[in-house]
Amino acid sequence: MLDLRRVRTDPEIVKAALARRGDDGVSIDNLLELDATRRSLASSRDELRTQVNAISKEVGQLFRDKRQDDAAQLQAKSRELGAKEAELDSQVAEVEAKIREVLLVLPNLPSDDAPDGAGEQDNVILRVEGYDAANYAPHQRVPHWEIASELGLLDQEAAGRISGAMFSMYRGEGARLLRAMIQYSLDQNGDAYEEIRPPTLVRTDTMIATGHLPKFVDEAYHMERDELWAIPTAEVPLTSLGRDQIFEEADLPMKFMAHTSCYRREAGAAGRDTRGVLRSHEFDKVELLAYAATAETAQEAQADILARSEAILRDLGLAYRVLDLCAGDIGNSAARTWDIEAYAPGCDMWLEVSSVSWFSDYQARRANIRFRPSAGGSPEVIHTVNGSAMGWPRTWAAVVETHRQADGTISVPEVLRPYMRGTEVIGPR
Repeated sequence: MLDLRRVRTDPEIVKAALARRGDDGVSIDNLLELDATRRSLASSRDELRTQVNAISKEVGQLFRDKRQDDAAQLQAKSRELGAKEAELDSQVAEVEAKIREVLLVLPNLPSDDAPDGAGEQDNVILRVEGYDAANYAPHQRVPHWEIASELGLLDQEAAGRISGAMFSMYRGEGARLLRAMIQYSLDQNGDAYEEIRPPTLVRTDTMIATGHLPKFVDEAYHMERDELWAIPTAEVPLTSLGRDQIFEEADLPMKFMAHTSCYRREAGAAGRDTRGVLRSHEFDKVELLAYAATAETAQEAQADILARSEAILRDLGLAYRVLDLCAGDIGNSAARTWDIEAYAPGCDMWLEVSSVSWFSDYQARRANIRFRPSAGGSPEVIHTVNGSAMGWPRTWAAVVETHRQADGTISVPEVLRPYMRGTEVIGPR
């Protein structure tokens, strides 16, 4: 959520920043009109409130002076003014609700460091690691769904019978390989990130805090009977760990990680990249998240998460590239985002496996997460950062394709073998 005071003070700067996202600024003009109306109504209400309080004191004195008739007349006037005050207070509340509605749909301001651009075609490739098309043999150019069928690693037919289209079922060594990746990531990041196992069903205000609502309501699974939502990412509950709390600056940054199942409707995605495990309604992910006191320390945390995610891909023997997303392509809540894409030779595709984002104070303002500055002064809103380490279905696909051998088996990356009961090669069941 944007800081209304900043919108009020620097409207043209805010409009210029949002224009980099393709926003026409109409919402800002509407917001400023609503804010002016609210402030005018609130001023009139407060003036009446002051008069009512003054009359109350005067009435009390009149009663003490035994001037009951005069006191009664003033009481009648007080009731009349009180009714007008209540009406104004109701109008203020209505306008404040409209202001909140506008703020909830306004995106974050992109960082000055985010590249300019209108869409994914304008994203900047920062670097490519480990990729040389000529180094991939024909046996690596087989898509993972064919490999999985040959080796019994997936059972998409059973998943469809149980849950419907775009759900996956890992079996045997396929399931064990997925679990090994997850545990490896948790172990690698446990040195600095506290492990959390949060609920995967959350309240509406928890989804609002990260900006997933109301923007992405059509992509979310909603249990209306209980007014709960299935999380699209562990970012949602991790962000709200500190909701409505005030931390000490000395305790920041705070770092958390979580492995959860994640749920997304992927509205409109049917028929697009849906083979194998490329796009699923339910998937596993390890998420890293940090609370930071300042933009500088938040950006340090963002760089740390990026480095950790890259290290995992290197350890898994995967080629990957890092993209700096342009202002027109970053997520609604983000100020700056780096995407990591792993190369899957069988699909011949770069697959997004992680987004590492700095949200400035946008999410924490919604969630009311603040800190007390060590130097003193009023509490300030924290900054949030998060990234995946990793989104596992696509990483799994890239590992299966990259490490397929000429005889059709899969060589298990060395770092995963301790988690696979020593298995070095995955062969037919």
